[in-house]
Amino acid sequence: MIKNFLKESVSQEKTSVYYSYLQILNEELIPAMGCTEPISLAYAAAKARCILGELPDKIDVVVSGNIIKNVKSVVVPNTNGLKGIKAAVAAGVISGREDRVLEVLTDLSEDQKNLIPKYLESTPICVSPAESDLNFDIVLTLYKGDCYSKLRIIDDHTNIVLIEKNGEILYTPEKINPHVVHNNNKLLLSLEDIFKFAKIVDIDDVRELISRQIRCNSAIAQEGLEHHYGANVGRTLLSMYGDDIKARAKAVAAAGSDARMNGCEMPVVIVSGSGNQGLAVCLPVIEYAKEYNIDSETLYRALVLSNLIAVHLKTGIGSLSAFCGAVCAGCASGAGIAFLLGGDLEAISCTISNALAIVSGIVCDGAKASCAAKIASSVEAGILGYYMYLNEHVFSPGDGILGDDIEGTVENVWRLGKQGMKQTDVEILKIITGN
Repeated sequence: MIKNFLKESVSQEKTSVYYSYLQILNEELIPAMGCTEPISLAYAAAKARCILGELPDKIDVVVSGNIIKNVKSVVVPNTNGLKGIKAAVAAGVISGREDRVLEVLTDLSEDQKNLIPKYLESTPICVSPAESDLNFDIVLTLYKGDCYSKLRIIDDHTNIVLIEKNGEILYTPEKINPHVVHNNNKLLLSLEDIFKFAKIVDIDDVRELISRQIRCNSAIAQEGLEHHYGANVGRTLLSMYGDDIKARAKAVAAAGSDARMNGCEMPVVIVSGSGNQGLAVCLPVIEYAKEYNIDSETLYRALVLSNLIAVHLKTGIGSLSAFCGAVCAGCASGAGIAFLLGGDLEAISCTISNALAIVSGIVCDGAKASCAAKIASSVEAGILGYYMYLNEHVFSPGDGILGDDIEGTVENVWRLGKQGMKQTDVEILKIITGN
């Protein structure tokens, strides 16, 4: 870890790592419409169609188990309620808007929406499991007569590592090592320096990013609170617990997920490749800012902190795992609330440790309606972790997965999520596919 790199005042010369932190935020906080795994499939399909140059008459899809898990039960937006890998691929092919990337299914016309089920009925789409050991692996081959295009994405949702057409390699990185973290800037992250960065970052450097996150994620949360989506976890929380700030903080994050997991056609600003994590990491902090009349600059700094902590907690685990990513985001939102209300580095460290000690056993069994409830539980743990600290109660180092310090705990979470849950992931996939 590189530590203590930041100047104490933003008026001093900004370091290269300061800009690395900004780059992380710019790469992570991007808009996506719909659950990111089916949208990644749709993006790949749209890109491959553009390379082929025609509407394919046959498609082969090879995907890793985690893609199967995370696409199986979630509604693909702008498909009139369709679910699954074939629906996502067909929607992407019909869209053809690879330039929209993770918003590839935005603004489909009614004719395009109506064409998707017809295309599914008339076009063979063969889905098979990948033979690689990668958690995130998508290979699409589109055929039109004797012509074909092939595209591969690994590790994260837009990381294309192969483009091929009719036997000619059009694109591939010079050397692909699927086990190397692509953005090495993330390895610079540490809680101490995230805290310092949040304190001194020039707000103009993050204003556009954070304002878009606030705007988009608040809008879909309101949509989830006002209308029926999925299991209505957010609305249920408000009906049970009323107007208490702790209940509202959980409810808004859950409501955003209610809408997003169940076909809402509104964008979400994601973090760590996940819209659910993007919702959980920011909406509770925003709600606390409203409750306590916190000024916008402090809110922006708190969201910078919560976003970077979520990325830090997830970096060593990878994009997909049996470890529920909402845990990282919910714990990070608790840290953001602590920062928002004047908490120092100790308060934030203890908040995260307490929260991880409570909810780090939540597993990811695929994207679906129940993600909203897992978000609510994770946010609750983040808030409880902070209030425990305020009442001078903390879990001790060495308790369970807690390390000697916060970075030791983070490394233990990485180990649990990446290594410890490998077999769990296998069994979950067997369960949900009926094997």
